[in-house]
Amino acid sequence: MRESPTGRATVKSPSSGALLLAVIPFMAMCFSVPLWDRIDPMVLGLPFNLFWLMSWIVLTPVCMWVAYRIESAPDRQGEA
Repeated sequence: MRESPTGRATVKSPSSGALLLAVIPFMAMCFSVPLWDRIDPMVLGLPFNLFWLMSWIVLTPVCMWVAYRIESAPDRQGEA
């Protein structure tokens, strides 16, 4: 957050790349269910649907970290 000349804090809007990285895990876990809602095949000894959800639980922090890196990049520092 930055302080404007009037003394109020301003918040910059997120970039479209960061928003996309935040939406991908949500869409993969919530709206792709009809595509993978089955037990077979087994992956690493787990039913496919459980493996899919567990993999996205692990990948979500990675996506959020990349979104954070995009937002905190040096070229974004000069934007208001």
